[in-house]
Amino acid sequence: DNMAAVEASAEATGQAPSGQQPTPAPLPLSGYSPNSITVNSSEKVAVVPDIAEITYSVRTQAGTAADCQQNAQSVNQVIALLESLGIAESSIQTSGYHMNPVYNYSGSTPRLTGYEADTTLTVSDIPIEGLGNILSQSVANGINTVQSITYMASKYDESYQAALTAAVESARQKAQALAGAAGQQIGAVIKIQETSGYSQARYSDAALTNGYRSASMKAEALMEDMAGIMPGEIQVEASIVVEYQLY
Repeated sequence: DNMAAVEASAEATGQAPSGQQPTPAPLPLSGYSPNSITVNSSEKVAVVPDIAEITYSVRTQAGTAADCQQNAQSVNQVIALLESLGIAESSIQTSGYHMNPVYNYSGSTPRLTGYEADTTLTVSDIPIEGLGNILSQSVANGINTVQSITYMASKYDESYQAALTAAVESARQKAQALAGAAGQQIGAVIKIQETSGYSQARYSDAALTNGYRSASMKAEALMEDMAGIMPGEIQVEASIVVEYQLY
């Protein structure tokens, strides 16, 4: 009973019971504030594309599968052309190949009429100024289907870093405006997080691609269309979330 009375007395006075160490109170951190403010920020930097990527193919139809082997010869001819125009071997990739039978379904029973072979090439790191010549000569040397023409920027990394820097400054200004409206100030950055997905900025030229898909792929006419390629600008965007101390 006496021990119980001692413990009750210790609790009443805020002291630890006999034989137990008191729990120390947490020490306040110098300048620390439990309050914070979190803002989102996104900024864009425009960059002019200077390289292109083409995906196109040689499609060959013949009466027999053996005669479709001419497809490989045409593809090799296009590859040799690309290398002669200064395209590195590492920038030329065979991205697809198939050979399928062709049937005539006009009757009651499908009738085999021949075979079709298709080899797709993806050519990257093409200087914009040489794109028109490469396309027209590729068509003249066997390319008869163009899937896509895509523009990209070789200085994407620098542009993305510039967008990140601008987003950090924009976040700071936004946080200052919000804190000031609430009668407070921002302190140091507690946490910063990148929320944008890092990917090579690119866009496809649908109009130009459709022109190459047209039935009459005349190299001379296409060369005239390509004379004034104006790829425009690519928007490189960076997004972040920043948390600041608030006091």
